[in-house]
Amino acid sequence: MNYKAILWDFGGVVTSSPFEAFNEFESANDLPLDLIRTINSENPDFNAWAKFESSQVSIEEFDELFFQEALTKGFQVRGKDIIKLLSGSIRKNMVDFLKELKGSYKLGCITNTVNSQDDLTDKDRQSKKEAMALFDHVVESSKVGIRKPNPEIYKMSCLALSVEPKECIYLDDLGINLKPARELGMFTIKVVNPEEAIQEVRNLLK
Repeated sequence: MNYKAILWDFGGVVTSSPFEAFNEFESANDLPLDLIRTINSENPDFNAWAKFESSQVSIEEFDELFFQEALTKGFQVRGKDIIKLLSGSIRKNMVDFLKELKGSYKLGCITNTVNSQDDLTDKDRQSKKEAMALFDHVVESSKVGIRKPNPEIYKMSCLALSVEPKECIYLDDLGINLKPARELGMFTIKVVNPEEAIQEVRNLLK
């Protein structure tokens, strides 16, 4: 297949996974392992997390909505505390690979985001800005009002890059976000080990 574009998730692919930070927070606060992921996975289209990533609620509203969802599980967790865990650290090998591909392939980013960078240091903010600048086009859920796994957000990226889904490779760390991309015709790669994912892309582009 003659691929023309490589599309990337950001958090958990270009940066380390926020799930690692979630688990550290849970351990430090005597919370059950994966409590945060469990809360975020229930009623996934209409829960606090879904509304926040698609800019349907403010930070203050998200804080209270998430708190209420946590209460149903028997725990007190503020949404604002979870936002602080989202930043992750840039994966140098992924950024280097993006630089290598730039100019030879169209590069797109499809990312579920929230309207808050208060948790980032100036250095982190700059490094993420530089990484984002490597993409030819970025679709952010908080700006377009829809989020993965809605198929429309993948179509937006293809339209912006003037490519067909079958001409794209898509990388994400979540299977639920890979499924609609695959159904549209993209070749999908689940990123567990970044180096292995990079090698898989290389093999496809040979």
